[in-house]
Amino acid sequence: MLLVEALRDPASTASLDADGWAALLSMARAEQLIGTLARRLTGLLIPDAVERILDEARVNAEYQRRSALWEADCARRALAGYSGKVVLMKGAAYAAEGLKASEGRHIGDLDIMVARADLPQVEAALLAAGWDWVKEDAYDDAYYRDHMHELPPLIHKERDRMIDVHHTILPLTARPKPDAAGMLADAVMLENGFYVFSPTDMVMHSAAHLFADGELDGGLRNLWDIHCLLMEFNDDSFWSALKSRAEHHQLSHAIYCATRLAHQLYGTEIPKDWRNRHRQDKWYIMRLTARDDWGRGTCKFIRLVFYIRSHWLRMPPLMLLRHLWVKWRKG
Repeated sequence: MLLVEALRDPASTASLDADGWAALLSMARAEQLIGTLARRLTGLLIPDAVERILDEARVNAEYQRRSALWEADCARRALAGYSGKVVLMKGAAYAAEGLKASEGRHIGDLDIMVARADLPQVEAALLAAGWDWVKEDAYDDAYYRDHMHELPPLIHKERDRMIDVHHTILPLTARPKPDAAGMLADAVMLENGFYVFSPTDMVMHSAAHLFADGELDGGLRNLWDIHCLLMEFNDDSFWSALKSRAEHHQLSHAIYCATRLAHQLYGTEIPKDWRNRHRQDKWYIMRLTARDDWGRGTCKFIRLVFYIRSHWLRMPPLMLLRHLWVKWRKG
């Protein structure tokens, strides 16, 4: 909770000694939140040695932001002949729209979404522009194309940057079935010609990625995204629209879970009727904060449970068994 408290109340770091600062920085690095922490602590009285580390983190975060926008522009030029909508997702979307969630954020791969029917055209354009497949295994390739929410990942031959091309926000085998066409239809156009999800769908995607698909790796960073988005979009009409949109996308559980935990951990302002705690919340919090003072993962059993849960959410039992058997045989 040391990292959570520092993000929620930066002034709380005033009482840290050398060991406390070492633990905080180790946790922040492990959770890919070092740049965010650095931005949150700007202007506070910080020990000189720590301030040098935070300065480097701010520079690196700005480099990642500029690199993400450059990579997005490269993709835009590669897809100049494609007439459909190209939606930026996650960190690149936050940076392109100048949202608070992008401040100091670690940005890795470029994530975009297009209509599923247009995947062959988009794939061909990216391959022609210098991207190539990361996964060459025939089983993995077929698994992505038949069951996942994205193409197999691509990496550029010269820039060594990856791009994930989505056609929806959850695997096709997952129980919830989000309305991908509706998300594309409501996407908002930016000045550079890209699109980003509407405010409710942007929160929806982040919550789905965290609570309806993944094993909560990097969960504190993703939950911070949700905190920032909720604080930025918060107005009288937003919450009723979010509730309605969550029901439409079959993601009510993920949305309620995301907003409750953001409120409990980061103090996010949410309506009173959204704050009812559930018994499962303590397990989510235990998993999200499972790190020691060296930034190493703890609570191995809890991590294993959530790893199994992530696969259970993605596919039916028989398909899961077959998938795990094939992956085990391949080593």
